[in-house]
Amino acid sequence: MFEQWRSDIQAVMSRDPAVKSILEVMLCYPGYKAIRRHRRAHRAYEHGHFLYARLISARTQRKTGIDIHPGAVIGNGLFIDHGFGVVIGETAVIGDEVTLYQGVTLGGTGKDTGKRHPTLGSYITVGAGAKVLGPIVIGDHVKIGAGSIVLKNVPDNCTVVGNPGRVVKRMMPAPEVDLNQTDLPDPMLESLSTLRERVDKLEKDQKES
Repeated sequence: MFEQWRSDIQAVMSRDPAVKSILEVMLCYPGYKAIRRHRRAHRAYEHGHFLYARLISARTQRKTGIDIHPGAVIGNGLFIDHGFGVVIGETAVIGDEVTLYQGVTLGGTGKDTGKRHPTLGSYITVGAGAKVLGPIVIGDHVKIGAGSIVLKNVPDNCTVVGNPGRVVKRMMPAPEVDLNQTDLPDPMLESLSTLRERVDKLEKDQKES
């Protein structure tokens, strides 16, 4: 428990440049509060106290705007930045050192039974408003762009963007969490640029002939 508490604090201190002190994290950060309360709810859930666990999670949702089902399994070092509108489903599994921005959903598709929610590896960043849906697996060192909708498994060391989400870049594992949400490839722009270059070449060849 102490190790998890320390990792939850460190996740905020190392990934949010706005934070000034540990006390500020403990008193003012809704993501931190939601994670700490979830850990208590999850322990109750594991011991069969389902109603008590749901009461904790329901109160947490009202106070923070973050909805984490007590059945979700969360590793060390989860950082929920701002967090309003984040939803994490019952059978979701989250590895270590994961970052979720506001509006992220780790949800189901509405047609699955049993394992209905995604499994995220470690060292993952999920951009604002992204939706990861269904019992899919997201590998380690993956970055999911803001607004993406991911419906299929993603291998390790990838960047995913778009609707539906597509792997647009493979990366080398970074020694720390990659929080860069701006320098992401734009596959549509790249395709249009390639097409434009092709048209220009054809026009040039036609003039020369």
